[in-house]
Amino acid sequence: MVMAPRILAGLAILLAALLPSAHAAPSPAYQARAAQLVRILTAPGDEADFFSPLFLEAVPVDRWRAIAADLRTQHGAPVALGAVSRTSETAGQVEIRYERATVGFTLVVAPQAPNRVVGLHIVGAKVARDSMDRVMAEIAALPGRTALAVAVLEDGPPRLLHARDADAQMATGSSFKLYLLAELTRATAAGERRWSDVAALGPKSFSGRLMQWPDGAPMTLHSLATAMIAESDNSAADTLLRILGREKVEAMLPATGHAEAGKALPLLGTAEAFALKMPGNADLRRRYEAASAAERRALLREAAARLGADRIDVGSVAETPVAIDSIEWFASPRDMIGLLDWLRRQGGEALPILSVNPGIASADAKRWRYLGYKGGSEPGVMAMTFLAQGQDRRWYAVSGVWNNPAARVEEGKFVALMTRALNLIAN
Repeated sequence: MVMAPRILAGLAILLAALLPSAHAAPSPAYQARAAQLVRILTAPGDEADFFSPLFLEAVPVDRWRAIAADLRTQHGAPVALGAVSRTSETAGQVEIRYERATVGFTLVVAPQAPNRVVGLHIVGAKVARDSMDRVMAEIAALPGRTALAVAVLEDGPPRLLHARDADAQMATGSSFKLYLLAELTRATAAGERRWSDVAALGPKSFSGRLMQWPDGAPMTLHSLATAMIAESDNSAADTLLRILGREKVEAMLPATGHAEAGKALPLLGTAEAFALKMPGNADLRRRYEAASAAERRALLREAAARLGADRIDVGSVAETPVAIDSIEWFASPRDMIGLLDWLRRQGGEALPILSVNPGIASADAKRWRYLGYKGGSEPGVMAMTFLAQGQDRRWYAVSGVWNNPAARVEEGKFVALMTRALNLIAN
């Protein structure tokens, strides 16, 4: 389904009220919990003994296990406890050596026995002897097809620094929502619309918080755009597609430098795309795949009753890749970089909206003065596109995509690779 990729967020709470004064002597209890962290990260079990009820209220066991599994996917198995540096008797920094990286955590334990962990937060990962060549090689080795481009953004056209199949037209999932944001940016700059304009929510689409909101709920265009980008809300996207007009949004593809806009037309709504992928609509899919752009538009109008969110059986399209080479939103990494550069030059509300969800762990995001993000994922598709400004105020864009029509992609692995690429550029 169309959604932002699952990423590693902060693990839990750090409560100032629980922190003892700085420079207290280190405690054996803290050292013991630091050593136990290796085992807790290695396999499920004993979380109720290790974490305090306060922690587990904020981060339930199932969520913790998913986070630990993501770390293993990215970095291999935990191997040993590394450096432990304390800022107090019960708080400090702990390094865990994995097979392929060293991951840093902020660890806080309760001062009272049994000294359970009340705070744990990922503060970053470092891959030994990492390089962009190494990242590119690992991306190239992924099953299926991959593409990646890194560009510096200056006064002229984007200048590629690193590239692998930068012009390959590939399925990008929810990344297409950036074109909706671009048209809204253009329309507001031209005085045709205002960010504060209010519109009725609908048509609804599956997946996302707004799916549960009342039909026709009044929302500002700004709120719809923020939900669409930061949460990848499909109902927000389909509502904006209706309000802005499909053809006006499509016009933003060539306007922002899309090299093969015809391949992406007509620009499908999220409900339309996944309704076409359903087994029960195989007849419509075959017709759509064989049709011209004009015939496709006619089919969408004629079959609208079969292509609404209320007709979608999400389970039938949620597990395996379906028609990702034909029923999708297509763009190349170079196209996406051009789109981000266009948004950068326009400025305005689009940039704050893009930065609500940075797409990677907060510790890595903080390396940048500004980090904007939009991604997309569904079975067989993963795309991540970043607009970044370094501490030296230089602008960069990074766009990567992984398609595999034969199997689901490993989202955690791709997030780790893209995070490494960003960190290398930031450094």
